[in-house]
Amino acid sequence: MANFFPRWSNWLPLKIAICGTVIVCGLTAGTWYYITPKYTRVGYQPVQPVPFPHDLHVSQLGMDCRYCHSFVDVAAHSNLPNTQTCMACHTQVQKDNPKLEPVRASWKTGQPVEWVQLHRTPDYVYYDHSAHVNRGISCASCHGQVNHMPVVYHAKPHSMAWCLECHRHPENFLRPETQITNLDWKPEHENVSAFLAKYGQPAEAKDDWSKKQKLTQQEIGQTLKERWNIQPPLNCQGCHR
Repeated sequence: MANFFPRWSNWLPLKIAICGTVIVCGLTAGTWYYITPKYTRVGYQPVQPVPFPHDLHVSQLGMDCRYCHSFVDVAAHSNLPNTQTCMACHTQVQKDNPKLEPVRASWKTGQPVEWVQLHRTPDYVYYDHSAHVNRGISCASCHGQVNHMPVVYHAKPHSMAWCLECHRHPENFLRPETQITNLDWKPEHENVSAFLAKYGQPAEAKDDWSKKQKLTQQEIGQTLKERWNIQPPLNCQGCHR
């Protein structure tokens, strides 16, 4: 009796399996990269109703982050600046600049400026700004070098894996509380004698750090981690309450 199926059909299941594997791997790889915060968030730069050059206000004028974001060190949620904050300066400075018309209109009508929120934590994530800011995590660690941005953009992915990098090794990111809003701070800028007088050095340190000319990020971070007893949660309940 003649074969009902042609000879080439014997290889058909294997070909289907190979093609299926390639397609699944391709879709997985594409999803792994393109549907993640590293791709979808980083670089996001919305147009705001009022152009606010952070580089001008922070780097040139020396404004502290907390002047506009006044809740950041006292509340779980940070705040966008209200119109009163803007007009504290702009009733006198650049008061006729046409770019500031939405701010002046808000001042007259009482309606808030419709800022486009750039950094937004998902509803299923609990994040306390004050807990981080008051224990050595700088604005730059999560938001990048905002002080050098003419237009602010999303500089960090804010993904769970990214957060866990810090929770697992906080010593790589901690800095003295007086340098939290100094976005240009570097570990080598820290005065060794002043730092040791205030914080000491870790119990496990073998050598005398007072003889050092500079301290590394790990040395500073480990000191603060021990001094402040920092133990970030690594379980799900820490952020998903």
